[in-house]
Amino acid sequence: MRGFNIKLTRSQKGLLLSNVTVILLALVQGWDLAILLWGYWFQSVTIGLFQFKKILDLEKFDVEGVKLGGKPAKATRGTQILLAYFFLFHYGCFHLVYSVFLIQLVRPALWFPVLVTAGIFFINHLYSYMANKEFDRQKKSNIGKMMTSPYVRILPMHFILVFGWIIFVLKPIALVVFLLLKTGADIISHSIEHKFNTFKFPTRL
Repeated sequence: MRGFNIKLTRSQKGLLLSNVTVILLALVQGWDLAILLWGYWFQSVTIGLFQFKKILDLEKFDVEGVKLGGKPAKATRGTQILLAYFFLFHYGCFHLVYSVFLIQLVRPALWFPVLVTAGIFFINHLYSYMANKEFDRQKKSNIGKMMTSPYVRILPMHFILVFGWIIFVLKPIALVVFLLLKTGADIISHSIEHKFNTFKFPTRL
């Protein structure tokens, strides 16, 4: 029986390491799920900010599947800027709503662990951005796909918020499920963005 040969890039290894570090800190120090949720919220915001910058950095791109005013968009610098800021606005509003849910659902007693978690993920995504900057800038990317791919990473948070009442009933199980979903979503979405970005996401504006 042949085994699996899984190769990870440096940025993928860094992403995996940052997730494992946070998981270990959470288990060793007994962090509340609220701390992790807020930490991952900050990570998701960081992802959106770097994605916004990546869209603006593009030298070559296409807008297949993207429509402006009901008409196919044109691959111009003006369209690039418009779509980048539309993404920033939409993604920002999405996370503003999430923050309202988090404030209502969970209130972390200690903000220091939240900032530590946010810092770990920011450093990781900064490294990933710098390591892939030239490749991402020069490859021909579809802006529609770039606008939608970050949302994959917030699915675990969405799952937890929708079924938030389970947190207080089955907290250990919810914590394990959340950590596994979040780590898996990070690795998959990172792979799609930097290597396996072959899916089509129709985008309308």
